[in-house]
Amino acid sequence: MRRSGFFTKKLNSFLMFSAIFCFSFLPGYSNEVENHSENHAEIADSAAVHEGVNSDSSHAEHGEEKFNASELILEHIADSHDWHLWGHTSVHLPIILYTDKGFECFSSGKFNHGHDKVVGKHYTYAIEHEHIKVVNADGTINEEASKAIVDISITKNVMSMFLSMIILMLIFTSVASAYKKREGKAPKGFQSLIEPIILFVRDEIAKPNLGYKYARFMPFLLTIFFFIWVNNIIGLVPFFPGGANLTGNIAFTVVMGVITFIVTNVNGNKSYWKHIFLPHVPWWLYPIMIPVEIIGVLSKPFALIVRLFANITAGHIIVLSLICLIFIFKTIMIAPVSVGFVLFMDVLELLVAFLQAFIFTMLTALFIGTAVAEPHGDH
Repeated sequence: MRRSGFFTKKLNSFLMFSAIFCFSFLPGYSNEVENHSENHAEIADSAAVHEGVNSDSSHAEHGEEKFNASELILEHIADSHDWHLWGHTSVHLPIILYTDKGFECFSSGKFNHGHDKVVGKHYTYAIEHEHIKVVNADGTINEEASKAIVDISITKNVMSMFLSMIILMLIFTSVASAYKKREGKAPKGFQSLIEPIILFVRDEIAKPNLGYKYARFMPFLLTIFFFIWVNNIIGLVPFFPGGANLTGNIAFTVVMGVITFIVTNVNGNKSYWKHIFLPHVPWWLYPIMIPVEIIGVLSKPFALIVRLFANITAGHIIVLSLICLIFIFKTIMIAPVSVGFVLFMDVLELLVAFLQAFIFTMLTALFIGTAVAEPHGDH
């Protein structure tokens, strides 16, 4: 009975914290939607002025611009060269380009949110849907020169990754120093919060899948778990320093999948490679079985890549779609329904953020475990 009451109290505390956590996000989502609408209104007005048409008469002739929910959602989940703070205020990130004539470096603020062109050392540049283009003297896009550009800019996703790295370094250096100072003693403070999670990764992920070889891969598994989890949490915050969809970016998940693929196959033992290239089947089945085994090796990281990308991206799309209902129907009456569903989805996303980090780490440990497992005898 006491244990039941303890867990009930903990569950109520978690739900209360989740509700407060998620309610604090709602103004950020709404502000982002409103800012998106204002930016498009400004672009429409500037285009009307450029064409020599009065903006008021233009709105009167063509009517009010229709709210484009899909454009807003895709803009939110995509990467950006600016990090939006509030209103029309943004952190302008550095643009770094490698062209056929050399490097170009300048601030993304020079584009003025896509309204202006930037005259560089080698070319004149414009930005269209976060893609840097080379502009000719007559204002047209030079497609050939644009294709030669390699954009290695510090984008919002890259800055978010740096932020998560700093957070992880602060967490683990403080916990490591606490273990040194309190060697042989019970954990205390922040150390007592992190230790159960580390033990969870060791006892529920590493040991069951890697056996007695688990200690060798614990640093790698802990890095993957906390790196994905922290970035998932940061991605749930719609305002600075959050708002980046790093784990929902296919480039990020591809790199994580490739790292897992390399670690798995580099540590593969003789039995692992023999099972792939000399499977225990009649020799005349080798032309069928060997390609199947190779496809199996390649499909493992692909499953990790797609699962993490799809789940995180889907969560962002659902939450933003629910917020957009208010602006689509243009009535406050839909707000209670929209906010209620958003609150539910945000609480669910907190669970998904942890669950996706757990699944990615567990499958990684499983793949490595199959590669380093000792043979149990000939079949």
